Amino acid sequence: MNRRNFLCTAGMGTLAMATFQPLTQLAQAASKDMAIKAIGFDGFPIFDPRPIFTLVRSVFPEHGGFGKTWFDKIFAYTWLRTGGDQYVDFYTVIGQALDYAVDHHGVSVTHEQKRQLMDVWLNLKPWPDVPAALDQFERQGIKLAFLSNLTEEMLRSNARNGGIEDRFQYFSTDRVRAFKPAPKAYQMGVEHFGLPKRNIAFCAFGGWDAVGASWFGYPTVWVNRFGHKPENLDQKLIITGEGINVLTRFAEQRNGVPKTP
Repeated sequence: MNRRNFLCTAGMGTLAMATFQPLTQLAQAASKDMAIKAIGFDGFPIFDPRPIFTLVRSVFPEHGGFGKTWFDKIFAYTWLRTGGDQYVDFYTVIGQALDYAVDHHGVSVTHEQKRQLMDVWLNLKPWPDVPAALDQFERQGIKLAFLSNLTEEMLRSNARNGGIEDRFQYFSTDRVRAFKPAPKAYQMGVEHFGLPKRNIAFCAFGGWDAVGASWFGYPTVWVNRFGHKPENLDQKLIITGEGINVLTRFAEQRNGVPKTP
């Protein structure tokens, strides 16, 4: 799948940063006060979601817009449920959005096909650049956690698939019963790490999530793997790059360690 097709299929929308700056333009002086001591991750800078859309195309080869409809409705439902104080877990939302997409496109789906479309979310693998980045964070003594809409079961299942389950703590929005970008979802990092916001970086995959984290006050890094444009919102500074190395370089800079190759 090429980048343009993936963006259309995923329906993530354009990402956020009128105030964006490349990392190379952010020559900040390292100091103990500004050091990155912990990182909170969305799920998808770590897990590659492309197998979801590969499966969608194989199940619905004549309905090219199915994946976009499904993803659009997933995120619409999370925001609607949080705004209306009607929380259910993310796996349930995925299933409800799938049922909507099936009805919207007027297609039929067997029980086995639906099981496959749901189970793929539990069987993702890390992006190729992730293991080396996790090693770098470990060498720096940086604590890592998921701050994710995904359930803890989903996060652990996918991490287990990649052999990285023991690298993270797991903070699902199920703990606070509000999906991101609700402030109390991001607040989990402050409470569980026991650190000021300035010492906790947040790593986003979706632009809306990067904006939400920046509003909350985290130093925010957007791993923009698919070249989205920024959102037109009044977000704070967001650092961006196409791979997770933008996050490793940011942490090195803030922590005053030598630059990696």
